[in-house]
Amino acid sequence: MARPALKTVTTTKDEFIFLCSSGRLKDALRRPFRDVLWSDAAGLFSHLFRACRALPPLRQLHAFAATSGAASDRFTANHLMLAYADLGDLPAARDLFERIPRRNVMSWNILVGGYIKNGDLESARKMFDEMPERNVATWNAMVAGLTNLGLDEESLGFFVAMRREGMHPDEFGLGSVLRCCAGLRDGVSGRQVHAYVVLSGLDRDMCVGSSLAHMYMRCGYLQEGETVLRMLPSLSIVSCNTIIAGRTQNGDSEGALEYFCMMRSVGVAADMVTFVSVISSCSDLAALAQGQQIHAQVIKAGVDKVVPVMTSLVHMYSRCGCLGDTERVFFGYCGSDLFFLSAMISAYGFHGHGQKAIELFKQMTNGGAEPSEVTFLALLYACSHSGLKEEGMNCFDLMTKTYGMQPSVKHYTCVVDLLGRSGCLDEAQALILSMPVAPDAVIWKTLLSACKTQRNFDMAEQIAKRVIELDPHDSAPYVLLSNIRATNRRWGDVSEVRNTMREKNVRKEPGVSWVELKGKIHQFCTGDKAHPRQREIDECLEEMMTKIRQCGYAPDMGMVLHDMEDEEKEVSLSHHSEKLAIAFAFMSLPEGVPIRVMKNLRVCDDCHIAIKLMSQVTGREIVVRDVSRFHHFKDGRCSCRDYW
Repeated sequence: MARPALKTVTTTKDEFIFLCSSGRLKDALRRPFRDVLWSDAAGLFSHLFRACRALPPLRQLHAFAATSGAASDRFTANHLMLAYADLGDLPAARDLFERIPRRNVMSWNILVGGYIKNGDLESARKMFDEMPERNVATWNAMVAGLTNLGLDEESLGFFVAMRREGMHPDEFGLGSVLRCCAGLRDGVSGRQVHAYVVLSGLDRDMCVGSSLAHMYMRCGYLQEGETVLRMLPSLSIVSCNTIIAGRTQNGDSEGALEYFCMMRSVGVAADMVTFVSVISSCSDLAALAQGQQIHAQVIKAGVDKVVPVMTSLVHMYSRCGCLGDTERVFFGYCGSDLFFLSAMISAYGFHGHGQKAIELFKQMTNGGAEPSEVTFLALLYACSHSGLKEEGMNCFDLMTKTYGMQPSVKHYTCVVDLLGRSGCLDEAQALILSMPVAPDAVIWKTLLSACKTQRNFDMAEQIAKRVIELDPHDSAPYVLLSNIRATNRRWGDVSEVRNTMREKNVRKEPGVSWVELKGKIHQFCTGDKAHPRQREIDECLEEMMTKIRQCGYAPDMGMVLHDMEDEEKEVSLSHHSEKLAIAFAFMSLPEGVPIRVMKNLRVCDDCHIAIKLMSQVTGREIVVRDVSRFHHFKDGRCSCRDYW
């Protein structure tokens, strides 16, 4: 009869452990499990401690363990201390630590890890220095904890010290230090860790391999990262996500989408992380059709209500010019996630709906949400691009005075843009000179652009020199300066700027526009003749130009930055990249379908006037995304109200 009784006890013990792992403490402490607990108190109390999710029941269990005598056992005491540390009660954990008669390295590791997890680095370091002995887990705790807190340089220093002491890091420590190298963008240290990984024989470990690939990609070494992943024994969702995210972050959005298609074709199911990356790729390319297909897959996978995915969808539809779809995604969520709300405020700003952005911000704060620096940046951007000077300055005061936030250079840049667009150039310059943070080239370029818009050429000359001193290899200030001088027909001074650019090997970024048609991107450069349908495009464009001339269009010769005959200037203007893209879309898309064009630079004044008239004579809605905002052209008007 002894064997059946043993079997019953074993089964009951397994059931006890199952109840603990499921968090069902009350059930675990009922009979017959209470008898089982007494039979192996030291071993089974650890399961109870791990099951605790709050301090009150843990303290009750602590008392129960003390009454039973189990708390005097070092194994049980260590697990109790771990439970207190995990729940953030460090004083209780420290008190228990002091009362353990024969502490082992695990006892020390638990308290060191608890301090790190709760952000008390000073206490963690003090405990670390006092330890009579350390093992790999001790060093792993310090390296991982510092990395998780964003202290990458300190983490790397601990890893180096660990190796000097002759410790051999395992896969967990290597994963942490590789994340640290990725955070620092330190490819040199990352390669040294890679050499150790190979010597340790862990280069085919899935966890280490994925961390290694992530490090290479964050450091900009896309090919090396993919090579590491291809050498792993199997294709996993983690490795696929690493490649897709790496391609997206390194500007290879097309490659990210191609890999996503390959991943699905071999049967690897996408998860939330995958969708966030590929939706971001669609945003970068303004690939609306592909983005819509991926949105359908998101719904099918059941992650359409996950906030990071929804935030990516808001960005994607916004960047593709579909503000209506952006709002549908936004209003389909009932929560109050701050990043999600900030994304919608940003979308309104990008499309020139400053008042809607302000209204949403008021709803957010009235609902009890606490705005962040990111929220205020999106709001200031929206005010700037809608010409809402008074509202924008009020938001800036709200940020600094009511919420007590310290603005970054990006916040100041938005305010300078707001003042500059409103004609307050002296006020904008005074703000830059009085900032508590050092101004960068971007904020001076913002003021330079405002000088051009307001035709204050004397200030523009001074500002341009400042920008060139700060960033001598950026083409933007040279181009703006050349543009300003060309407007005044100072061709000799224009040549001087070009000669300086040649001497410093500074190249102007060429104007590029693109259109998506049936999932394929068609790209056009200014003066392009490479498209297979170029003859048809030229004929269509000439027909449209003829029609808008009849409506009063006259080419703005000031937009041509070369000294040439007026006829040559007109031909040059008519073949700007956005005009070519619009002509191609007009003859390729069905009637009534909006034309959506993306451009890498700011839309010039001449193209802006021409596209307004094109929308009028063709009856088509034309949406153009340039480097800073969207322009919705319809019936001869633009959503920016000629303010961009």
